Amino acid sequence: MSARNSQANKAAARERLRQERERQAKKDKVRRQITVAVSVVAVLAVAGGIGYAVMRANEPSHWDAAKDAKGVTAPKNTSGADGTTVVIGKPAARKTLELYEDSRCPVCATFEQQVGETVEKDVAAGKYKLRYVGATFIDNSDRGEGSKNALSALGAALDVGPEAFLDYKAALYSAKYHPEESKDAFAKDSYLLEVADTVPALKGNAAFRKNVEEGTFDAWAMKMSEAFDKSGVSATPTLKMDGKPVTEAGGENAPMTAAEFTTAVDKALKG
Repeated sequence: MSARNSQANKAAARERLRQERERQAKKDKVRRQITVAVSVVAVLAVAGGIGYAVMRANEPSHWDAAKDAKGVTAPKNTSGADGTTVVIGKPAARKTLELYEDSRCPVCATFEQQVGETVEKDVAAGKYKLRYVGATFIDNSDRGEGSKNALSALGAALDVGPEAFLDYKAALYSAKYHPEESKDAFAKDSYLLEVADTVPALKGNAAFRKNVEEGTFDAWAMKMSEAFDKSGVSATPTLKMDGKPVTEAGGENAPMTAAEFTTAVDKALKG
C-alpha cells in the first residue's frame, strides 16, 4: 500500500469518526432536552396537584355553604325568622314546653324512649304546646354530619305534617334505630330513609324522599342550629316551660321517667 493511499484511508477514518461523534452529540442533546422536559412536566404536575388540593381544602364544605346561604327554604308548619320556630299543639293551650335536643344525643334517645309518648299525649290533649329546638353540636365534638343531616330530614318530615314530624323523631330516637354517639349513621340519607319507612306518613312519600336526598332543608337546619346556639342552652335534652327550667336543678337536668316528667311538668304549669 502506498503512503498516499494510507494517508487517504486515515483521513477517511477520521472523517467517519467525526461524523459519528456529531451524531452521538446530537442524540445526547435530544436525550437531555427530553429529560428536562419530562422533569418540568412532572414538577408542574406535582405543583398543580398540590395547588388543587390546597384549593379544595380551602373550599367551604357543603354544610358551611348551607350555613352561609342567602335564601332559606323553610318547611311548612314553621314560623319566625327563617322558619326556625317550630310549635306543635292546640292553639288554645296556654303554656309551651320548650324541648332542646340533638339527634345524635344518647341521653335524648333515653328521654324520648321513656318520656316521648307522654309528651305526645299531653300535646294531643292540649295540656301544653311543644316547641322544638334542634341542635347539631355533637357533629363538632365527635365529628360528622349526622346531627345536621337528621335535623334536615326532620324538617322534611315537618313539611309533611306535625304528626309525621313527631313520629319520625320518635323513630330516630328509638332503641332500634338510634346509633351510638360515636357512630355517624344519620349522615347517610339511606339510613334516614330506612327509618322513615317505619312512619306511615313518610313511607313511600316521594316528596319527603326528594327533600331528604336533595337536602332541601339543609340551610334551614343550619339556621335552627344557630337558634339553639343563641339560646344559652349548652346541653341536651333541656326542658323549659315558657322560658323557665322545668326542674329546680335546671332545664339541662331533664326528668328521665314518665312519672318524674309528669310531676315536674304539672308543677311548672302552675308556676
